[in-house]
Amino acid sequence: MDTIKPLNKWANKHTYLPLDLLRIALGVFLFIKGINFVSDSMMLAELFKPMQNMVGGMFALHYVAPAHFIGGILIACGLLTRWAILAQLPILIGAILINFVGEMHTGNLLIACITLLVCGFFLVYGSGKHSLDYYFKMQQ
Repeated sequence: MDTIKPLNKWANKHTYLPLDLLRIALGVFLFIKGINFVSDSMMLAELFKPMQNMVGGMFALHYVAPAHFIGGILIACGLLTRWAILAQLPILIGAILINFVGEMHTGNLLIACITLLVCGFFLVYGSGKHSLDYYFKMQQ
């Protein structure tokens, strides 16, 4: 908690609308990916084919779509942004690793790497001034 307060103060002093728009775009992107995974579960199962014999493979299969779906909404609204991003990190690291374990798709690898970098930025930066976190904090 002692680390988060100074980060929030710094982020609120240095907040810019383009960064908030990037956070919203990240949330919408993750939400759409969650919808894609729910609507095409066979594609998600095909992605997890290289890791089907590993422990927790079925858990991971059922974790990805809801985490993207709910996390995308939370990130886009700026509510519990750091927690939602922490839930996305194992998925994104797994998306990068799947490209090396299974068949290499450079487009998917690039998207996963960019999304991981943006999530890492917002994990440190926070949700910014134009978010529900900031709004609720100011209401206290």
